[in-house]
Amino acid sequence: MNGQNRDNIKIGAEVDIVLKKDQRTGTLTRGHVKRILTNSKFHPHGIKVMLVENDMVGRVQNIIGHC
Repeated sequence: MNGQNRDNIKIGAEVDIVLKKDQRTGTLTRGHVKRILTNSKFHPHGIKVMLVENDMVGRVQNIIGHC
C-alpha cells in the first residue's frame, strides 16, 4: 500500500520512508510511525512522518503493516 493517503497510516505502523537526503537515490528507510506530520488527507509525494527509531523524518513510500 502506498503512503499518499493519510487515512492509511496509523501510529505504530511499519513503513518505508524516503529521507530528504535520499530523495535523489530513492533509498528507503524502514521503521515504525511515531508521529504523522502532514495535516492534509493526501500528498502526491507521500505523507510526512516521524519514526520511532532515531526520530527520522521522511515521506511514506510503502506501508508494510499495521500494529
